[in-house]
Amino acid sequence: MNASRDYAALVQRGLKLDLTRGKPSPRQLDLSDDMLKLPSSHRTADGLDARNYGDLQGLPELRELFGPLLQVPPAQLVVGGNASLAMMHDTIVHALLSKVPGAERRWVEEPEITFLCPVPGYDRHFTICQEFGIKMVPVPMTAEGPDMDVVERLVADDASVKGIWCVPKYSNPSGIVYGDETVRRLAAMPAAAPDFRIFWDNAYAVHHLTDTPAELADLLALCAEHGNADRAFVYGSTSKVTLAGAGVAFFGSSPANVAWFLGNTRKQSIGPDKLNQLRHVEFLRDADGVAAHMRKHAELIGPKFEVVDRVLAKELGDLATWTSPQGGYFISLDVPHAAEVVAKAKAAGIALTPAGATHPYGQDPDDRTIRIAPTYPDLEELEQAIAGLAVCVRLVAEEHA
Repeated sequence: MNASRDYAALVQRGLKLDLTRGKPSPRQLDLSDDMLKLPSSHRTADGLDARNYGDLQGLPELRELFGPLLQVPPAQLVVGGNASLAMMHDTIVHALLSKVPGAERRWVEEPEITFLCPVPGYDRHFTICQEFGIKMVPVPMTAEGPDMDVVERLVADDASVKGIWCVPKYSNPSGIVYGDETVRRLAAMPAAAPDFRIFWDNAYAVHHLTDTPAELADLLALCAEHGNADRAFVYGSTSKVTLAGAGVAFFGSSPANVAWFLGNTRKQSIGPDKLNQLRHVEFLRDADGVAAHMRKHAELIGPKFEVVDRVLAKELGDLATWTSPQGGYFISLDVPHAAEVVAKAKAAGIALTPAGATHPYGQDPDDRTIRIAPTYPDLEELEQAIAGLAVCVRLVAEEHA
């Protein structure tokens, strides 16, 4: 195949295709249209008027529904607005300005704050750190999660290390699921900082693509078992379950951390949108209802993941490697000279997340990782985009041969 000729033909087509963000497609959003007719009543299970102020922690019935799915006791779960990212942002702001349980002082009073960042990882985690001047240290990912030898050494030796970002199930962008031993070591490892925290972004807890869902060890229970009950902050949301712009988000942790979080939240809110919480309870009903709803999502997006795998295998062979996740929203493609590939794709009308976005400060030292977000386009557009991306990979390889 002549990559230069194929690329010229690709540019001539004048494509306008976007693979930049992992958004649900319109057909996925349609699955939750019936929510717009809910709730059927403004009264909660215990008679509360959901139209009014109050219940800062969120409706008990919604916490009962999602607590087991996120491996958090319902009494230790907080329901927030539509974005778990906002709750992560607020957690860091709270830690900067008010002492987290076990801390000697506020983080803003520390000479330096460091977060460990498994790579490739989620760019918005890194953006939060960069916004607040938190130093980021990359940690390589393995097939079982972050390289725990590196993590344990850094956490034990450096009291400035206050946190680690984790997407433990169907990780963004690789699709890796943390192994049981990785989770146990995260829970048990010695930490120089008494206020070290694991930011456990379990965004894809129920986002399976197969009939054999991945299992994840219970981090909160393991932290408590090893004497580190306050170590984990757990997050989740329904952004890719129901309506991306009108979902609900969750924060879970130890009783002490939840009291600290709510104490800070109380100063900024008199209560969440309980009508939306009621809407979710009535629509999803129970764990079986969530599972049935997510199977409908899998029926829509599973074929898209298959298209990416099929086209890359056909067009690239040994020129690249990529992941074949069993859930989640992303595929990680590793190629030589990733920045050049992304630039060529952009010039051909195929928008991709910038090369380097999967690493702190936007700097991938190996210049190899490209995050593919296959969920939003329809199948035909997706196949065109991946075929075009493959042409760009072949062209860059040809130019460097």
